[in-house]
Amino acid sequence: MSSPATTSVPEATDPSPDEVPAILVDGASYVYPTGDVVALREVTLRIGHGEIVGLVGQNGSGKTTLTKLFNGLLKPTGGRVVVNGIETRNESVQELARHVGYVFQNPNHQLFARTVQEELEFGPRNLGLTDDEIAERVADAVEFFDLSGELGTHPYRLSFPLRKLVGIASIYAMRPPVLVLDEPSTGQDHRTTGVINTLLRRLAELGTTVVCVSHDMPLLADVVERVVVMRDAQVIADASPRAVFADEDLMKRTNLHAPQATQIGLRTVARDGGVVPLTPDEVASAVAERRGGGGPGRATPDRGRNPTATPSTSG
Repeated sequence: MSSPATTSVPEATDPSPDEVPAILVDGASYVYPTGDVVALREVTLRIGHGEIVGLVGQNGSGKTTLTKLFNGLLKPTGGRVVVNGIETRNESVQELARHVGYVFQNPNHQLFARTVQEELEFGPRNLGLTDDEIAERVADAVEFFDLSGELGTHPYRLSFPLRKLVGIASIYAMRPPVLVLDEPSTGQDHRTTGVINTLLRRLAELGTTVVCVSHDMPLLADVVERVVVMRDAQVIADASPRAVFADEDLMKRTNLHAPQATQIGLRTVARDGGVVPLTPDEVASAVAERRGGGGPGRATPDRGRNPTATPSTSG
């Protein structure tokens, strides 16, 4: 498939009060204090409330640096970042934690309490919630992540997959309107990967804005509605998963790999203009339709988007 015509990523503009996005990145740059590493170069991005967005790119492309601007762990050295109408440059990490929850890739960088129970209670308590509210938040997290048998366990005595779930659950219990997940499926087994998939779907139902940094393309293909692609400290594409993963030139330029189902579909069912499949069920359904039958996983247009839309690219 040929590369789409190169177009510029739209510039951010000041929205009206009724259109304040969940995240507005306006020409943001970040240069590390040594001055010899430009981690972000004039990035512009707008994410609406309730959007589930995948952020992809090779290591060193700027993904993690960008997301650390959202919660104030890093401050832009140029441009600005606004979350829920609040410019992050002027706020502390503690204050921004009310708006942005951040789950680290490595749970060992996040967990510190003596028990899982205390870990889940810490965030809500730090927000100033009442004991009853804390108990309700913790109970909800325990039920969803199936942690009832581990409440008295030290987090570092858990397996890595469970430890990572505790890290996610501790932020989930805070119920932030924006949630950043950094490689949530890395190191997970089949069961815990399923929990993460279900979590993303639940967050979508709750209207939470989610930014999922991941190399797990099948996960993103299955649950996100938009994929932002980074390369060399810049955003170079922003479109639906179907459009991004169908762009073979884009995948090649960024050294990324579309889901296997998409790769198969591009060489089979999509060759004559059919909808590019994202999942094995969609491939099976497309094959069945060609044979005169039907299937449970029929490829359908993306949520409110054109499945064959051209990614907005630059660079």
